[in-house]
Amino acid sequence: MTSKHTDELAAERGVPSLVWRAGQERRFGMIRKWANLGGASVLVDGCGIGTYVKAIRRVAEFVVGLDIESEYLSQARVNAPKAIFCQGAGERLPFASNSFDVVLSHEVIEHVVDDRLTASEMIRVLRPGGRAVIFCPNRLYPFETHGHYWRGKYHFGNTPLINYLPDALRNRLAPHVRAYTSRRLLSLFQGLPVQVVHHTQIYPGFDNIVYRRPVLGRWLRRITYALERTPLRVFGISHFLVLEKK
Repeated sequence: MTSKHTDELAAERGVPSLVWRAGQERRFGMIRKWANLGGASVLVDGCGIGTYVKAIRRVAEFVVGLDIESEYLSQARVNAPKAIFCQGAGERLPFASNSFDVVLSHEVIEHVVDDRLTASEMIRVLRPGGRAVIFCPNRLYPFETHGHYWRGKYHFGNTPLINYLPDALRNRLAPHVRAYTSRRLLSLFQGLPVQVVHHTQIYPGFDNIVYRRPVLGRWLRRITYALERTPLRVFGISHFLVLEKK
């Protein structure tokens, strides 16, 4: 990266999906199940290097990828040349109201400056009957996956139990990223013209573990994906929320 040190950027913005593996394919299937992409106009709000834009462009009529980082957008234009990309912030989407059939926010809203305003903007640019599809970190997941700060130094990686601490302590260790309870996530959309179509929690794909230790990784997938059909889904890594504009 040129504008910021790589570690600082990872802390502030997170790391976008860099490769397309089973975990991404599974999430793409969820998007297709709950949002009609065929012939649709789609905004990927916080597109990173265009991984999901490229997949969505295979089935959607018109896809726009937006990101705040110019370096990511340069890579995105190479990865998905048939899509349109623009630079901007989620709090001030540069689009007219009622412009898109689908808005996808994939692990982005936790990084923005103002998540309530970002939520409002997503709904503003949706057409009536359109759907917002949101993935974001779950506060009940046992690990903070965005790293943490200790004595002023950023440490990248998974850190256990940070999200179980009271807000005052948790936010000192992870001031750079949010994690949401169900109530906190839904409160972002309170008062907006939407209805909840689907809301659950999902477990990770363990793609890295599957790559390094295939047998262990596949068993982890089987067990945790099975947990998604039980009350223990509340401990999944991410919320999966689908909203429809009234």
